Amino acid sequence: MKTFQANPDNVERKWYLVDAEGKTLGRLASQVASIVRGKTKPTYTPHADTGDFVIIINADKINVTGDKLNKKMYYRHSGYPGGLKTRTLKQMLDKKPEEVLRLAIAGMLPRNALGRKLIKKVKIYAGPEHPHTAQNPELLSLN
Repeated sequence: MKTFQANPDNVERKWYLVDAEGKTLGRLASQVASIVRGKTKPTYTPHADTGDFVIIINADKINVTGDKLNKKMYYRHSGYPGGLKTRTLKQMLDKKPEEVLRLAIAGMLPRNALGRKLIKKVKIYAGPEHPHTAQNPELLSLN
């Protein structure tokens, strides 16, 4: 019997809806990354995109433990000397709550072309509304 190798022709994709209200940032990100990567399916293939789409709502109501709101820092650099910009998690949640989740999930995906393709399958919204009702997303309750 041959070893099964998934390819784009034989992958079945689903859409899942996750409510982030009250969920812990890292725990939610790791579970979503696993679903997007396809590790929850028996047809998982490491080099292929076998995962599902995930819609995350209420990203602005995410929880963190400890004093991470004030101590966790996000860095970006303009490329120029002295161009390092820093923001705390609290500032990021106030300004761009979607970006906090996107960075957490992207950090748990491969750092290559596959990872860049997979992060596009995560749709994150700060409020409870989303424009993907036509895909009939399945409500997913994560622990």
